[in-house]
Amino acid sequence: MKEKNKTFVSFDTAYRQILESVTEGGLEMVPLGDAFGRILYQDIRSEINIPPLDNSAMDGFALHWSDTRGATRDSPVELRVCGEIQAGGDFNNVRVERRSAVRIMTGAPIPDGADAVIPVEYIQEDASRGTIAVLLELRQHENIRYAGEDIKAGQVVLTKGTKLRSAETGLLASLNISDIPVFQKPRVAIISTGDEIAEVGADLKPGQIRNSNAYTLSSEIKKYNGLPHYIGIAKDSMSDAKELFAKALEYDMVISTGGVSMGKYDLVKDVLRELGAEISLETIRMKPGKPVIFGSREKTLVFGLPGNPVSTMVSFIEFVRPALLKMSGARYLKKPELLAISDDDLNKKAGRREFLRGFFSIVDGMVHVTTTGPQGSGILRSMSEANCLIVLGEDSTGCRKGDRVLIQLINHEEFA
Repeated sequence: MKEKNKTFVSFDTAYRQILESVTEGGLEMVPLGDAFGRILYQDIRSEINIPPLDNSAMDGFALHWSDTRGATRDSPVELRVCGEIQAGGDFNNVRVERRSAVRIMTGAPIPDGADAVIPVEYIQEDASRGTIAVLLELRQHENIRYAGEDIKAGQVVLTKGTKLRSAETGLLASLNISDIPVFQKPRVAIISTGDEIAEVGADLKPGQIRNSNAYTLSSEIKKYNGLPHYIGIAKDSMSDAKELFAKALEYDMVISTGGVSMGKYDLVKDVLRELGAEISLETIRMKPGKPVIFGSREKTLVFGLPGNPVSTMVSFIEFVRPALLKMSGARYLKKPELLAISDDDLNKKAGRREFLRGFFSIVDGMVHVTTTGPQGSGILRSMSEANCLIVLGEDSTGCRKGDRVLIQLINHEEFA
């Protein structure tokens, strides 16, 4: 399909072609305190057992499990108390003999001779006689956490490509690893284009609008492990645009907004080509975001996104986001998708994939979705109020209220 010398490609073709062009970044070592949200560069193997020693899972008494045979509240078993072990305390000189028990705290090491722990709620203690009455029959090993039960020495604990969240950073701390190998964050240059764009804080001339896209993109880039660098606004002249794009092409990725359609002052493709970039995608069968360009110069990837704010966000979510994640070493690139019951009639023309801004909720255990109102590509509020995108396929002509539609959860983490 061609229009005015522009080649249209399907959404799936564009997605695949972009990701095939992406290479992972290099290694960076970061302190554990700065590792949250980063992507592991290599497997992490434990050098220790966790827990390091057999220890108690309960506050109670360590004993021989066989001494509790037949114990009930009506027929308790009496044992002699012969010591106490605190968590982190010395236990080397403590041994549990038959018909005896040692008071033990949660996390304290299991003394020699013991093979079970009776919780405090299942004993009655007679401090004056130094005895306990056991009210429950135990199984061998009950309420004991054994060395290496969580992690064994030599075991691969975290694999390359894992995103480090709260649990993973805690796990690294338990392994006593303070310097973490992660993928470098991609350096991303941002350029806005057009004489109609004015910086925040500047006086607006007639016909101008604020440069919202630069802030939207900067926030999204940070969210997906990139380092944003705002280059500026490229005016509608070849010389000004070439100067800014030349600076931007020194980064790992360039994202520009505006100037990618068919207008007289849509100069981005020409500027990039003059600077030695190869453009491999120009127009994609999708709405919003049809005039998306993608290319590269050497190792620098280039995205030219539409200037309308919603088109910028949707094309970022669908194409730039997974590319950034792959560059930063992530294994999981796709947003969760599920079927929802549409609470609206939705109409579209066949021939392109359409993304509507939606809000999903759970009603009586079922997922329902409605649009966030007017869907114009300049209505950024429709994205602010959305928690999903309603995805209507290229061959779809829409749906009726009550039909099931595919939704993409934009505020949820990526999955395989």
